[in-house]
Amino acid sequence: SPPRIEKVLRPGQSVLVQVTKDPIGGKGARLTAQISVPGRYLVLVPNSDVTGISRRLPEEERKRLKAIYKKIRPEGHGLIVRTAAEGATEEQLLADLGRLLSEWAEIEKRAKKAKAPALLYEEPELTVRVVRDLFTDEEFRELVTDSPRVYQIVTDYLRQADPDLLPKVRLHEGPLPVFEEYHIVEQIHKGLDRKVWLPSGGYIVIDRTEALTVIDVNTGKSVGKTNLEETVVNTNLEAAREIARQLRLRDIGGMIVIDFIDMLLEQNKKKVIETLREALAQDKTRSQVFDISPLGLLEVTRKRVSGGLLEAFSETCPTCEGRGVLLTYDAK
Repeated sequence: SPPRIEKVLRPGQSVLVQVTKDPIGGKGARLTAQISVPGRYLVLVPNSDVTGISRRLPEEERKRLKAIYKKIRPEGHGLIVRTAAEGATEEQLLADLGRLLSEWAEIEKRAKKAKAPALLYEEPELTVRVVRDLFTDEEFRELVTDSPRVYQIVTDYLRQADPDLLPKVRLHEGPLPVFEEYHIVEQIHKGLDRKVWLPSGGYIVIDRTEALTVIDVNTGKSVGKTNLEETVVNTNLEAAREIARQLRLRDIGGMIVIDFIDMLLEQNKKKVIETLREALAQDKTRSQVFDISPLGLLEVTRKRVSGGLLEAFSETCPTCEGRGVLLTYDAK
């Protein structure tokens, strides 16, 4: 069995750690001593034997990358091949690895000189992180910005990391700002609404609490043309697809409880669960879908990556302190 923590660490000892999760609410940051340095195609795990190739890659591509991986893996370090490595050549992977090894050498150099607590390495700014982690040829038609500074940062990064993607980066120069041109502000407002309408006339209501997120499904204006069960199932199927989209759009993590409209037939319940699982499979953030309980509630867990869209664009009401009600103390 592994040794107890007090046998490994002592008070006042300097330890090299990495923040894996920012503080959220009353919870502090999560730390790990297993350092990882991400690049465009690879993640370097120094002084480790960790290995891996993204499971999102097709089987044939995984085999091709595995052959390259065996040739380039550095002595004494672990290496993980990212989804973005699909189609990358051995030369591109070697260049990415070279950058990561240089970064790790810099971190080690700073660690020897620094006095704890000290910042030894931080991720590049958000723009570069998004391009590095998400911008791929298969998933995006183009990247548009109306900021010359951002355009310069992105093209400078891609020039050395993935030149093939440069033609997909465009500087927007129209009369309207890029967020107005593509209705982004409108979408952000919709992403903050409590109620979300479904195509058939039904709707879902999303409420956040300290412990979990609750989503209620309602038929609303959806009355259907046949029997009630079919109307309910169709509304629930629409809701399952929209809920998966809203979880991604709002970046909702943690425990999620969904109150679907009651269904009589077991096969219909299974159909709704399967639809939700399929819709969530497109999500890069890991999630787990459980069965519908006897009370008609379905539980989902989704890895918490950030505070979410609501926290980014809001602050707690100073009057009601987030309860959503004003206490009057006068009985009605």
